[in-house]
Amino acid sequence: MNFASDNWSGAHPLISQRLLEISSGFSAPYGTSEFDHKIEQRFNDLFEREVAVYFVSTGTAANSLALAAVNRPGGVSFCHREAHMLEDECGAPEFFTHGARLAPVDGENGKIDPQHLNDEIERFPPGFVHAGQPMAISITQATEIGTLYQPSEINAISHIAKKHHLPLHMDGARFANAVAALNQSPAEITWKKGVDIISFGATKNGCWCAEALIFMNPNMSKDLPFIRKRAAQLLSKSRFIAAQFDAYLQDNLWLDMAEHSNKMAMNLQNSISNSKNARLAWRTETNEVFCILDKKYAETLQKKGATFYTWNLPRSKLGLLCPNETLIRLVTSFATEPNEIAKFIDLLS
Repeated sequence: MNFASDNWSGAHPLISQRLLEISSGFSAPYGTSEFDHKIEQRFNDLFEREVAVYFVSTGTAANSLALAAVNRPGGVSFCHREAHMLEDECGAPEFFTHGARLAPVDGENGKIDPQHLNDEIERFPPGFVHAGQPMAISITQATEIGTLYQPSEINAISHIAKKHHLPLHMDGARFANAVAALNQSPAEITWKKGVDIISFGATKNGCWCAEALIFMNPNMSKDLPFIRKRAAQLLSKSRFIAAQFDAYLQDNLWLDMAEHSNKMAMNLQNSISNSKNARLAWRTETNEVFCILDKKYAETLQKKGATFYTWNLPRSKLGLLCPNETLIRLVTSFATEPNEIAKFIDLLS
């Protein structure tokens, strides 16, 4: 019963098989091989336009290099108060931008509130050298608490980005789960709604180690090859990342895996809704379920074989817990089996 994180899951057999197939023989290094370029072109088809694709090894690297590509002196990027890049990347975005700051923006359900965003940006008047310069906005899709930005909400934020002449970045560590849940094309929930850059994650969804930084306008990434090299993210044997994406995108495997993990989470969520020993913290829409338990009861579940993390309560949800209660996060993946859900629910009951 492992619900700790989709990072704990292994790799899908088809992805492992593709890695094995590509492992023999010789191939040009550093992303210059025909195979690398072929897979990069697949992203043009996926996003229905010409894009620039850069393979990197981690989501933190993708997010950090995205901001580095649009960096400005005294730069300030705006993200949700509980965004992964702000709370869980150990200052990497600030490090790779040589000191650019992350400014937190409030909003319910893990999503930036457009009015709060506009207000925060206007705290940095143009030309006021002491404050610094706004340089980017970043949203997380799906959010850190399992919720989704609807296309209209992305559009509202992109309008603010355009108003202030700022690029809009999307942290898509769980982008597949978002696409599967929204049932819209990648294009419809990215560049068609004003997203300029996406950190396209695959590691959480059945790959070994595969992340891509994608620029919807290739001209925006003209310095990225040098930035990526300087950041030690230019992999010599990049074909091993390309191979994973080859299998990942083939016959919509990526969406099949995401749909499965979302379905397992919905089953878990529905069962918790009917439990007398736990309650949902909020309704989630992808593969992360948050529920509230008595602290001692949570410890008992862990001792009986359930693996999960306790979680900090979002600031917008303060007051949700009683003194003896704790918030836990349960994450499903492509590898989650229905019997794991059933065993966990049996323990709850």
